[in-house]
Amino acid sequence: MSDDTAAGPLTGYTVIDLSRALAGPHAGMMFGDLGARVIKVENPAKGDDSRSWGPPFVGPEGQEQATYFFSCNRNKESIALDLKSETGAATLRELIARADILIENFRSGVLDRLGFSTTACLEINPRLVILSITGFGHDGPESSRAGYDQIAQGEAGLMSLTGSGPDDPQRVGVPIADLLAGIYGSFGVLAALLERERTGRGKVVRTSLIAGMVGVHAFQGTRATVAGEDPQPGGNHHPSLSPYGLFKCRGGAVQISVGNESLWQRFCAAFDIDPATEGMADNAARVNNRSEVIELIESKFADYEAPALLEKLSAAGIPAGTVRSLAEVYSWEQALSQGLKVSVDHPILGDIDLPGPPLRFFDAHGDAEVETTKKSHDAPPLLDEDADGILAWLECGD
Repeated sequence: MSDDTAAGPLTGYTVIDLSRALAGPHAGMMFGDLGARVIKVENPAKGDDSRSWGPPFVGPEGQEQATYFFSCNRNKESIALDLKSETGAATLRELIARADILIENFRSGVLDRLGFSTTACLEINPRLVILSITGFGHDGPESSRAGYDQIAQGEAGLMSLTGSGPDDPQRVGVPIADLLAGIYGSFGVLAALLERERTGRGKVVRTSLIAGMVGVHAFQGTRATVAGEDPQPGGNHHPSLSPYGLFKCRGGAVQISVGNESLWQRFCAAFDIDPATEGMADNAARVNNRSEVIELIESKFADYEAPALLEKLSAAGIPAGTVRSLAEVYSWEQALSQGLKVSVDHPILGDIDLPGPPLRFFDAHGDAEVETTKKSHDAPPLLDEDADGILAWLECGD
């Protein structure tokens, strides 16, 4: 069952989003997806940087829209304020006084110079939770460096783990440092809001692009810190599990994940392999002899095209999958069933589809689960589109 009128668990909270580009806007969009009112404050001259990031641009001549901006700004309102002017600064002070959350990703010191230091903001509104995202951290010897995703991917080690081999460092195909900083920052804000319920006081939450990267080093990080290893790129095969990765078949490739010895036994039975083959009897041996394992498996897969191979793997109980293009993902029935594509009505473009929110909510009390996920979404706003409504709201004091 679904409740199409659900407003989201953060309904009633107000977010002031001073950020631009991606990390902060992604955090703001997450709050908007959860039902918060998100007011995006933009530069009057050109708006958020990402409004000009393209191609691709879509829309009629003279009204072209950057699809990059659409990726991180749904469920927001826009007001353009010159924060260096008395009027703009005064309006921002009013917004801060009414807000629960403030998001900013300026370089360290910029907001201080504009008169909106964290101390000043908390004097205006002691219950305010401030999310501050920087490239390299707000303090430390390199805190003044500008934060750009690809630089952070390299500096924080992710590119040293990604690629076909040690001489082929590769960036992840999305701005993962920005996205993770936004996600971690949102998590921190929600924790601070819970703490505010006990203390009545707001808090400053700080994270950075490099912190987001180090936060997801996972087992690769402990290989370095505990085992003393220096992990290298391994292409499409797992460094600690085998067989686990992308394997060629006739006319294509499939991915398999043989994560334990029981699965190895099943896999071998399905493809007529002796599970005790020399150098393959346990996972450690298979990892140390990965090239031989890959060669053997691909020889077994050579007579199968991907669809038939995936059916055989499924019948044997082996976790497996294909590599979908994004076009295929957004037409995939399973993705659609999870709400991972949503339609919005854009004031210039009309109905457009956007990648959908990754969270769903359910009320499990009673005889049946009722989905309470927010279903209605607003298109990313035009620059200053909502100024009149926001100013009227401030004036009436509701």
